This record gives sequence, C-alpha cells and structure tokens, in this order.
Amino acid sequence: MNLPNSVTFLRVLFIPLLVYYLLSPQIPHGNIIAVVIFAAVAATDALDGYLARRLKQETVIGKFMDPLADKILVISALLCLVEIRWISSIPVIIIIVRDLAVIGLRLAASSSGKIIAADTLGKYKAALLDVAVAMLILNLPYGNLVLWLGVALAVVSGTEYFMNNREILVGGSRSDE
Repeated sequence: MNLPNSVTFLRVLFIPLLVYYLLSPQIPHGNIIAVVIFAAVAATDALDGYLARRLKQETVIGKFMDPLADKILVISALLCLVEIRWISSIPVIIIIVRDLAVIGLRLAASSSGKIIAADTLGKYKAALLDVAVAMLILNLPYGNLVLWLGVALAVVSGTEYFMNNREILVGGSRSDE
C-alpha cells in the first residue's frame, strides 16, 4: 500500500461520516459539516493522482480505485439527497447506470490486460457533479440545473468511453482506418 493508494483508501473511509451528517437533520449545521467533508474528500481526488505521478507510484489498483472512490463518494451523497427528498431519483439512476457500465467496461478491459484510465471528459463530469452535490447539500439555487448538466456530461462521456474502447466489446482489435 503506497501513499497515493492510502489517500484513496482514506477517501472511501470518510464516506460513512458524510452519509451520517447528510441523513441526520437533527444535527445543527449538519449540512455545513457534510459539505466540508464532501469538499475535503473530493479535493483529495486530485491529491492522490498528483502523488502517484510525482512519486512515480502509479499502480493498476490505483488507476482502478481512484475513479471508483470518486463514484462511491458522489453516488453516496446523491442517494442521501434522494433519501431526504431534496432531489429526484431519475438523475441519480442515470449516473449510477452510466458508472456501472463504465466500471464493467474497465473490468472487461483489465481482463484482457488493458487499463482504461479516466479521460478528460470523465474528469470534467466528475468535477461538475462535485460542484452540483456541494450546491445541493447547501441548498443553493441552480443546484438541480448543475446536476442535470452533470448528467448530460455523464451520458456524453460514457458514450465516448464505449466508442473509444469498442474493440473490448467485440473482442477484437479496432481498426483506425
């Protein structure tokens, strides 16, 4: 377990604390505490990647766990917001289906020895969803609009993942003619 992977693991360990504060309306300023936890955990997403590159400690498990940790964070927060009826389940279902499909694609790729790291569009999607979740936790105006923009970007980036890696789906190699 190297330092970058330890940071990723710690990110996941803080998610139950986030869930606790989101689902405990009786706690004074619980949403403020929740957004601080969310922002801190989301911010460390960049930290573990930076450390892995800087320390030359990029690993297969890190390339898989880093985006998975972000998905777990965002989906956990969104499910809590559905539970407390602050948002509809529809955008959350779309995000979950997209993320499960991409995880499935990554697993299929890894079984053939290929690693699919997060691409730029996927990183923009993650950042936009992070902003949306923070806005929703704080009940800020336009939080739902930003969420739906994140959903749109999730669909586009998910489609791009599959288009760019379609050879995995058909089991052969792709021709770039």
